[in-house]
Amino acid sequence: MQELLKFLLAFFMLVISGSYRSAISGWTVFIWATVAFVPAALYSLQNIAALQAYQNLDALTFNVLNQTKTLSAALCCFLVMGRRQSVMQVISLFILLISALIMERFVPLDFLSHATVRSIQIQGLESHHWTHGVAPIILASFISGLSGALSQKNLQAQGGGRNSYLFSMELCAASALILISSLLMSPDGRTIAKEGFWNGWTLTTWIPILTNSIGGIVVGLVTKTAGSVRKGFALIFGMFLSGVVQAFITAEGVSMEQSVGGVLAGFSLWMHATNPHIPKEKKE
Repeated sequence: MQELLKFLLAFFMLVISGSYRSAISGWTVFIWATVAFVPAALYSLQNIAALQAYQNLDALTFNVLNQTKTLSAALCCFLVMGRRQSVMQVISLFILLISALIMERFVPLDFLSHATVRSIQIQGLESHHWTHGVAPIILASFISGLSGALSQKNLQAQGGGRNSYLFSMELCAASALILISSLLMSPDGRTIAKEGFWNGWTLTTWIPILTNSIGGIVVGLVTKTAGSVRKGFALIFGMFLSGVVQAFITAEGVSMEQSVGGVLAGFSLWMHATNPHIPKEKKE
């Protein structure tokens, strides 16, 4: 349902943008399969790995490790598109990762808190924690960077690249086919066949479906205009803003971790934007 709703929203935006005819000019099923199926399959695998990690990690650890997608995006943009990062940009990426660790309290500011360090060490010694939690989310983060780089290559290709709304529709169609095929071989498919597709649905079920659908289209626009690496910076700021809003709602104020992490994230964004990699031929 999320892919279907996203498809309809992207189609609506494509029509009202006035670029419908130019976007579908020359469109073929072969081109759709070529540009959409690999990223869609990667996104599906990413979701499966993330779901596995959700079930075996606490929210704090999941969110922190999930931020490694920014590093994988930089690596994959280099491997797929040849987009190099300058030395300062590499440093900024590591500062970004540190800011995420601090904001999520995975790296405590009070380094003398032996109880916190000890709890992390004990948690790290559990093999199930690593094999069913840490490994899947690291895999999901790497796949996110790879699929983001492939999408960015299609969206920013020479000649203007693919229309972001059309590309979102293509990804949705490919993802829907992959998900339907997976239901034929999974326990979920048998459950749906037995109890019906709408069993257990309520009005609140539509909230994450709607927000994720809108967010998926926005991500396509961000990837086309800013790139998948800077999209990772946007995710960090989104975490920070959500933390600030939550802090005000609960009347707890902004914590020291959020303040320090926000400053570091802002500094890393400035460093990354103002120190791009310059090819040697341009320097000369």
